[in-house]
Amino acid sequence: MAGRLRIGVIGGGVVAQAEHIPNLRAMPDLFDLRLVADPSAMVRSFLSDRYGVRAVPDAGALLGEPLDAVIVASPDPLHLDHVGAALAAGLHVFCEKPLTYAADDIAGLADRRDRAGRVLQTGYMKRFDPAYETLLGLLPGQDGALCRIAVEVTDPDAGPFIGQHAVLAGTDLPPAASERLGRLRAEQVARAVPAVLDDLSFRGFCGAFASSIVHDVNAVHGMLDVLGIAGGTAIGAAFFAGGAGGQGAVLLPDGGALWTMSHLTVPGLPHYSERITLTFEGSALELEFPSPWLNHAPTRLTERRARNGALETRHVRAGYAEAFVEELKGFHAAVTAGAPVRNTAEAAARDMRLLADLTALHAARSRLQGEAAA
Repeated sequence: MAGRLRIGVIGGGVVAQAEHIPNLRAMPDLFDLRLVADPSAMVRSFLSDRYGVRAVPDAGALLGEPLDAVIVASPDPLHLDHVGAALAAGLHVFCEKPLTYAADDIAGLADRRDRAGRVLQTGYMKRFDPAYETLLGLLPGQDGALCRIAVEVTDPDAGPFIGQHAVLAGTDLPPAASERLGRLRAEQVARAVPAVLDDLSFRGFCGAFASSIVHDVNAVHGMLDVLGIAGGTAIGAAFFAGGAGGQGAVLLPDGGALWTMSHLTVPGLPHYSERITLTFEGSALELEFPSPWLNHAPTRLTERRARNGALETRHVRAGYAEAFVEELKGFHAAVTAGAPVRNTAEAAARDMRLLADLTALHAARSRLQGEAAA
């Protein structure tokens, strides 16, 4: 396949409105945006008026059209059905993270992908960040063994950063739609996490973990691949702040390094901070990400080394390419030119499996604490 991809978008929410739809429109040589599916009449009217794109009320209507590919940007619990239906229709699929909650369900989607002979790419845009790509190239030249990876994120969510985008939230959906999402989420999470979850664990897994820090988990997994370090063992986890915060610890093979991660959503504090730091015996690399909604704002890459007893710090400006745009270019190249898929279903399954293991640890500890208190 060559040339422009006839593409549709399933789900017209914030990420579709602020990123995917305008980015597709900005690349007419690569994509022919045919239509968008969203259940909200308000959103359909908004998108049609703003972008001149045809809008239909459900994914089934969209999948009946002559398309080459779809972007799935619907609510998380709908990804499983929408991706499966798109593959069954013979389409290439780009799906926002999380691909779905359960690693076994993702394996099922990978099987459908293989039987259909189509591309399935997960929307982890950080893998396409110029600073991230540059860091991967620096990893083999670090001094000594890896000692620690630290991930720390404080996030007010999209609110403070999307005023420059044209975004409309649909408020016209019936209660039954929300109830259905809740049922699907509960069913999928039950398959994902091999433990009985209390409300805090459930909210933390779906929010802080699956909807947020999964980006950083995927990014770190990519770094570990370059370093030749396979996996690790989940050794601790906690959810806090009513499930708005999640923390995890992973011991890498042979106890050589510790990977810690923490994500906290604080809507009342309009400050964004996201940092991934890798500390080696004689050097360190650090990525400081801006809010993802600030397009073309560069990620800061810092390298620190010991030189003759002194600290040498180097800041690397890798470029201004927008990761949300570059991931769509990567998808186009995978479909039309057979380029490697950077974010595979298998990678998404690994990410979700680790987060499920961490959640199960927290649930087990909470259960033991409850039994001790009783």
